[in-house]
Amino acid sequence: MERSLSCGQKNELLKHPDHIRPQPNITDEEEEDRKAMAGEALKRRNTWEQSFFYSLGFETFCFAGHEISIRESLDRYGALIWPGAVALCSYLEQNQEQFNMLDKAVLELGAGTGLVSIVASLMGAWVTATDLPEILINLNFNLSRNTRGRCRYTPQVAQLTWGEQLDRNFPSSIYNYDYILCADVVYHHDCLDELLVTMKHFCSPGTTLLWANKIRFQSDLHFIENFKKAFNTTLLSEITEGDVRIYKATALE
Repeated sequence: MERSLSCGQKNELLKHPDHIRPQPNITDEEEEDRKAMAGEALKRRNTWEQSFFYSLGFETFCFAGHEISIRESLDRYGALIWPGAVALCSYLEQNQEQFNMLDKAVLELGAGTGLVSIVASLMGAWVTATDLPEILINLNFNLSRNTRGRCRYTPQVAQLTWGEQLDRNFPSSIYNYDYILCADVVYHHDCLDELLVTMKHFCSPGTTLLWANKIRFQSDLHFIENFKKAFNTTLLSEITEGDVRIYKATALE
């Protein structure tokens, strides 16, 4: 396996990336969904140490025997830590015998702040963390801050827009992974079909996909049904308190 790859709604306080910007004509239900997401994001401020400009916050976690300090921002949803990420990190830490990350090639889709990628790196994985271009600066900052000198492999950061030019930028003949990790990538946005296409592209025979998500909206349940049709799936854990589910998926025969 190649180990040295290089690769490259509107709310007053929250911006969406361009490809998930809401359409002009929206339903009342869609508007309520976006308000719910915005409200959940704004609650994050209560857990932060506020910066001078009240725009950045740091949150500290302890996983894989290390203290992890994550920089967040209210500027974008992708720069916040969501419940699915914390749940997946905890699950990986508690189930290391079943899901051994040591020397495994791992890809994270929608890495956001990088928490999941950091934990996988600390557990010995060779990680590529991917997200949209406007997320990468903060993602790279968090990865570097929390993995330098601590990990067997230096985690990589790569731009990836779901469903776009996958065969050209990430050909399956080169980019093969043992694990695909996804946390809270499903919420109210307009590219759920593209997300599923991307999951299928990377989840080759022999690859295990682990997806953790808080269930918020009816569209989340619809995605789950499509997800089950696209993969062999197992519900690994259901955290009632936070409405978070963790799924394992492998490619269909």
